[in-house]
Amino acid sequence: MEPANLNLQQTRPYTFILVIFFLLNVMTTATAQTQPESAPQQIIENASIKIKTRLADPVFSKDFDRVVDFVESVIDPHIDFNLVSTLVLGKFWKTATPSQRERFKKEFKTLLIRTYSRVFVELDDWTIEFLPGIQRSDERKVLIKTRVKPSGLQPVNVDYRMFDMNGDWKVYDISIDGVSLVNTYRSTFKNDIDEGGSIAPLIKKIAEKNAEKSTNPKD
Repeated sequence: MEPANLNLQQTRPYTFILVIFFLLNVMTTATAQTQPESAPQQIIENASIKIKTRLADPVFSKDFDRVVDFVESVIDPHIDFNLVSTLVLGKFWKTATPSQRERFKKEFKTLLIRTYSRVFVELDDWTIEFLPGIQRSDERKVLIKTRVKPSGLQPVNVDYRMFDMNGDWKVYDISIDGVSLVNTYRSTFKNDIDEGGSIAPLIKKIAEKNAEKSTNPKD
């Protein structure tokens, strides 16, 4: 089953690939810093090392269910899925019931984790450059700018928006060459909701997508 408006090929698949570099980089041109403002960048680097090291095991990387569980354990502490879900649904969040909100957050998170995990096992050659200067919009929000250099592909600018939640930095949006992941999903899901008449059919579509099993992680 491949819902018409939920087709990953129709929602900038390259975006998904680039998003993963945020967690996969171990070949950065930036040096580790000790200043407080470097904390968000350090989180990115530390998470990437864990994933890259674990997926170097070819036996482990072939077990997609184990990869999904591992990837979730690494990135879950560093992404505010609650805020991302709220931003993605936009105005529809207010009209959703508490039960629908919880179901959407659960299924949307699963969709992202499974998408990320598929990319993890496919890519094996890239570099990422942290551009100088961490931009602050206020004391609690930062914008980290990077340039991703996939092997055989043109470099792409990838920006990470993070906020400080009581001393813990969380990612809440990623932009690829100026295109926001949150805005892209919001537009796609809005089409699904408009077509289905409510948020319920969208949740059902995502759940069905998540339920698909594959013996080959690259499918």
